[in-house]
Amino acid sequence: MKQQKYDSVNTTAYKFKILIKSSIAALSLGAAMLLLSCQSKVEADLPSKLIEQEELPTVDANNFEMTYTDSGVVRYRLTTPRLLQYDNKKEPYTEFPDGFHIVEFDKNEKITSGISANYGKHFEKEQKWVAIGNVVAVNADGDTLKTEKLTWLQKEKRIFSDKYVRIIRSDQVITGIGLESDENLKNWKILQPKGTLYVNEDQ
Repeated sequence: MKQQKYDSVNTTAYKFKILIKSSIAALSLGAAMLLLSCQSKVEADLPSKLIEQEELPTVDANNFEMTYTDSGVVRYRLTTPRLLQYDNKKEPYTEFPDGFHIVEFDKNEKITSGISANYGKHFEKEQKWVAIGNVVAVNADGDTLKTEKLTWLQKEKRIFSDKYVRIIRSDQVITGIGLESDENLKNWKILQPKGTLYVNEDQ
C-alpha cells in the first residue's frame, strides 16, 4: 500500500511538472507571437507613416508674396493666395493650388512682362514650371498669350503648350493648337495654325 501511495505521488508530481513545462512553453510561444505581431505591426506602420509624412507640405502659406531683387533692384514678384511646398517628396515641388501671378520688372522697376494662371506647380530639381487653367502671359512687347496649359523649362529657356493657344498682338490675333517659344515669348511658333484675324487700328 505504501508503495502504491509513493507511485501515486510520483505520478502526480510528474504530471504537474509536465503541466508546468507545457504552460511555460505556451506562455513563451504566446509571448514570442505577441512580440512578432507587435514588431510586424510597427514595421507595417512605418511605411504608411513615412508615406503620410511625405504627403504633408513642409510649408503652407496663405496670401504669399515673394520678391526677387538684383543689386537692390526689384526684378520679379510672385503673389499667390496659397503656397504649398513639398520638400519630402522624391521630386520636391511647390504648388499653387489657388493660382499665382508673376511679374517682371526692368531696371527702372517698371513692369515689362508677366504670367498668371488658376493653378501652378514648380519642380525644383527639373527647374520646370507648369501653369494650368486660364493661363495669360504677356511679353515685353505687349503681346498676350492665352491658353489652358503652359510649361516653362528653365534650363532650356523655352516654353511650350499642346493646347489651344491665342496670341493677341497690336494688329492681329493668331490662333492654333500647340506652341513652342523661347522663354521671353519673342520667337514663337504655333504648331497647328488655325487662323489669323487682322485688327484695324482705325476702328
